Amino acid sequence: MSEARRVVLATRNQGKVKEFNKLFASLGWEGISLADFDDVPEVIEDGETFEANAIKKAVTISTYLNLPAVGDDSGLEVDALDGRPGVYSARYAGESATDEENWKKLLQELDGMPEEKRTARFRCTLALVEPGGQPLIATGSCEGVIATGPAGTNGFGYDPVFFLPEKQKMMAELSSEEKNQISHRAMAMQELLSLLKENR
Repeated sequence: MSEARRVVLATRNQGKVKEFNKLFASLGWEGISLADFDDVPEVIEDGETFEANAIKKAVTISTYLNLPAVGDDSGLEVDALDGRPGVYSARYAGESATDEENWKKLLQELDGMPEEKRTARFRCTLALVEPGGQPLIATGSCEGVIATGPAGTNGFGYDPVFFLPEKQKMMAELSSEEKNQISHRAMAMQELLSLLKENR
């Protein structure tokens, strides 16, 4: 794969785009989002796993734009909820739910549950697809505990209620630099970078 190239991130989420571009910097890549294109088909995330959704996004966008594309599907798995919200993390409180509505629903469901039973992890699956090529799959996870209330303003999604015991902070209280060292997306990106170097 050549250096200094544009890769389409199959998302309109600018929070994700910022994270990706910090991580892409080491490759000399520039990640551009679906917001940079007109009339890109909407990809329905109807897969039952993060991997299925990530591959579907990457293949659809790469084929349509004839550019390399990265599909990302990620979410929160809470042990006490049998892995929910999982693939439904972004729409846990409804199809057009805000981040705050989603984490508030989660806190309601865990209300009164002791800390030792509030274990959870963020998971991320990335699929990189070159036009006409087979997907490269990378995964990452980050372990934590669901707090009883929010804190922090840096981040998005469930970051304000995801407590990291080793940092003694919420994910949303970390700087971007700290988050990019430990986040599930950072772990998946590191694995993807390793795969790309192997495949060169």
